[in-house]
This record gives sequence, structure tokens and C-alpha cells, in this order.
Amino acid sequence: MERIGVTSGGRNEALTVLVSEPEGYRLLDSGNGQKLEQYGDVRLVRPEPQAMWRPRDPAAWDVADARFEGSDDDDGPGRWSAKVPDWTVDCGPARMICRIGNNRHVGLFPEQQPHWDAASAMVAAAARDGREPRILNLFGYTGAASLILAAAGAEVTHVDASKKAIAWARENQAASRLDDKPIRWICDDASKFVAREVRRERRYDGILLDPPKFGRGPKNEVWNLFDDLPPLLADVRQIVAEDALFVILTAYAIRASALAVGRLMEEAMEGRGGTVTAGELALSEASGGLLPTSMFATWRP
Repeated sequence: MERIGVTSGGRNEALTVLVSEPEGYRLLDSGNGQKLEQYGDVRLVRPEPQAMWRPRDPAAWDVADARFEGSDDDDGPGRWSAKVPDWTVDCGPARMICRIGNNRHVGLFPEQQPHWDAASAMVAAAARDGREPRILNLFGYTGAASLILAAAGAEVTHVDASKKAIAWARENQAASRLDDKPIRWICDDASKFVAREVRRERRYDGILLDPPKFGRGPKNEVWNLFDDLPPLLADVRQIVAEDALFVILTAYAIRASALAVGRLMEEAMEGRGGTVTAGELALSEASGGLLPTSMFATWRP
């Protein structure tokens, strides 16, 4: 297995940084623990603990439709300064409904665009060869990846523990006019679902995982990333098809290194050959600076 993005044996290779500049989204500025973003026509200020520097354009922050004030934690308590009606942002074939709710999230993670583009290209190439790749999207949230890959020619199984998130994802499917695409929407605990798929000997051509630090399943199952991700990835390895296209793991806002998730992916896919890449996702700012958002590890044959 080739290893990319590590320092070993006297080599000095930087971790891979995937920079996102998606349509419908702009990172206008960041600093002082916050970020100034524009989703479509809506300008927001949200917490961003990693933005330890000073803003480069302080005057731009005066014009914002809403600001989230409260916890820096991913799903921590807080409140928005104003109520903004639902709006949409296009992500390729997907039209995503954004909305302000009880936490700082608005239903879309634009920094995932490099993963969407790469996975979509692989699915489309497989579809041109006459395949209908079977894709599993774990912790699928509001469905951007599921919709984009279904539009590229995949049969998608979307799993999330939140009924609300799945309902939102189905709204996005309707807004995207992709109702005819083969997507199974499943409300379940990801670990339990994958364990059942192992017993069923079901195989997938591509698997995406975007787990939170902490969470609860539909039956109050407790998820802790440090405890539960290693056994989940071990099970994921068992349902990866022999001629699979990819496994993509993203991990947000945890006190760990991209090297750690890369090594975990290496362990899970040991013996399968292929390439493991580890690094960070980042958003490109209007000034040209980069804002890191999350770690990732991918496996490709």
C-alpha cells in the first residue's frame, strides 16, 4: 500500500491540503475566532476557533444577515441574532436548502467539495463503463454527497441517525429535481447498520463517512469518535467491494492529527493494496488565505 502525506524514513512529505472554492459559497474573511461567509445571497458570521489571526477586512463584517453567538462546540448551544428565511445554494446537480436552526450549522459543508468532485468523477467513469456503483453514505446529514453521486450514476444508501436530517435531505432531493434517482434514505445508527451489512455480506463500491465527535443514535445509542470509529472502520473494510472505487473519511473539530486518521485508514485497509492519503480540508478566503476545517483520510485502489 502506497502511503502519501507522511514523514517517514528520512522523507519529508507535507500532508495533503484539499482547498475548496465551491460555487454558491464564499469565505469572505476570518479571524478573532470567527468566519464571515456568504452562502448564496446570505451573509453569516459563525464561530471558528481555528481562526486565531486578525480579520483582514474588518469593515466587511458590519454587513451580515445573521450572527451565531454562543458555544464554539460543533453542536453547542447558542442563538442566532436574526431569523433568516430558508434559502438555496446550488452544488453542481444538487440544490441544497439552507436554514438557520438551533445550532450554528445551516445544512451544508462546502469544504467537502473536493471529495464530492473526486467521488463524482469516479462514479461517472464507472457508469460510462456500464456499472451502477453502489455507494454508502454514513452520517449523511442533509444529503449533498448522496444527491451529487446519485446524479453521477450511483445507487446510493444514505444513513443518518437523525430523522430531521433525513427529512431535510429528502427536501433537498425534491428541490434538486432528483426524485427519480435511486437513493435509499435510512434512519439508523451507523455502526449497527454496517454490522448488519457485514452479516448480510453486502458490498459497496464506494463508502463515505463523516462522523461527529459525539452523537446519539435513533435509539439513544452513544457515539464517541475515539472509541467507536476504529471498530466501525474495521467493519467498513469488510463491505468494500473487490473492485471498489474509494473510501472517504472526514473528521471535524477533534483534538487529533490528520496523521492519526490516516494511520487508522491504513490499518483498516491493510492487505487491500491501493493508496491512503491523509490531510486537511480548507476553505480559500477572498484574501487568498486558507482556513482549515477538518481532517480526512481516503483510500483508493
